[in-house]
Order: sequence, then structure tokens, then C-alpha cells
Amino acid sequence: MRPSAVRLLNILVPVKRAVDYAVKIRVNPEQTGIDLNVKHSMVPVEEAVRIRERLKDAVKSIKVVTIGPPKSSETLRTALAMGADSAIHIEIPESAPSLEPLGVAKALKAVIERQSDGVDVVIMGKQAIDDDACQTGQMLAGLMGWAQATFASKVDVDAVQKVAHVTREIDGGLEELRCRLPLVITTDLRYASLPNIMKAKKKPLEKLTPADLGVDFAPRLETIKVTEPTKRVGGGKVENVDQLLAKLKEAGITARRA
Repeated sequence: MRPSAVRLLNILVPVKRAVDYAVKIRVNPEQTGIDLNVKHSMVPVEEAVRIRERLKDAVKSIKVVTIGPPKSSETLRTALAMGADSAIHIEIPESAPSLEPLGVAKALKAVIERQSDGVDVVIMGKQAIDDDACQTGQMLAGLMGWAQATFASKVDVDAVQKVAHVTREIDGGLEELRCRLPLVITTDLRYASLPNIMKAKKKPLEKLTPADLGVDFAPRLETIKVTEPTKRVGGGKVENVDQLLAKLKEAGITARRA
């Protein structure tokens, strides 16, 4: 008997229009969030492109998806320039409230369920620099009932066995996981070159609305106020333990017996 053909891998890469990591984060004048009127960063498609570079023809497609106002299409074009094949833009008004991780995870679940060829791996940023939530990937894995590997620093996918070996960053070192596909991975970035950005203009970009996906982005949380952290005050040195104890007493810190 002839062996059955191995189904090629389909990779979905959710991306977000977020503030560039090199820009100093500032609170907006209304104190409702951060100032977004600054340079924005590229997108997290590094591992998806690396997987294709290693597996060659075993990867059928890399599709990127974002949720945001019309200007977010620029982010998708950059992602296409990095090596993605097609894109989906879930468009929302510029005036829409900030998206929350659960709403985004539900929208991504709906996008995955719409893919006729299925999705084998979702690779997304581990956390955005704006809200620093670090929750969407984990929530998506939970909603889908899929395996997850967060904070990945290295990913090796076996397209035949349908498993991934993931090295992830943890406190104090590295952890290696063996995960069955389908799988959600969270990781970091890759930047695009100018020639690839020009080529990306010819790649397909599908536009959807939250209604198309049956998803409600109404916020469940209310941000009361956002403020800058207090400025650090310089420390001081002491010559001995007695001076240290004296300084602690001056600060109102006293010892207690257990």
C-alpha cells in the first residue's frame, strides 16, 4: 500500500498594532490609557517564518489576523512583508473601546473555525507593550481545548508526527515541552525588509467585522484611571549595622518578635 499523504501545516499568526518597544510609554492626557500617537512596532511572525524556512513545503500557509481600526491594515501589510501569505482584518471603529483579552480570544476562535483547511499552529506575541496583559494566548488555548506553550524561545515542529518541541523561558532557566498539534504558541518578533514590504501590497487581505464572527467586543472591565509610576528616590549607603538600624527606625520600621 502507498502511504497516505501528510496534511500540510496551516499556521495562524494574530498580530496587534502596538507601541514600538523603543518608545517611552506615556499616559494620555485623559488618564484612560497610554498615548498611542507614537511610532508603532512590527509584528510577531518570527517563529512562523522560521518554521517554514526549516520545513520548506510542509507548511501550506501562514495567515495573519488583526483586530483594529482601518490603519491596522498597515500592520498586516508589514506582516505579509515578513513572509505571511494572506491576512484577515477584523475592522472596528477608531473610537471603539480598548479590546480585552477574552474578547480577542473569542474572535480568534471564530476565525479559526472559519478556516476550511483548519489551523494546526497559532503563533502570537507573548504580551503587548500597551496593556501588558499576557492573557490572550492562554485564553485562546482554553477556549479551543488545545495545548499551549507560552514564552517560547525555540520551536521545532515535526509535520509528520504532528508534534512540536518547544523551549520556553521560565524563572531560573529554560523548560522543554513536547506538545501535540493543534497548538497555541506565544513568542516574539521579526522585522521586514523594504523590498518585501512592496511585494506585500499584492497579497490578499480579507476584511471582516465583529458581527461577521458573532463576537461582541463590549468591555467587561472599566479602567478608572491610569497614572505614571512614582519616580524613584535615590538610595543611601550606611557604614555598619547600627547605622542601618537607625535609618530603619527613622523610616518607622521596627522589629517584631515572631
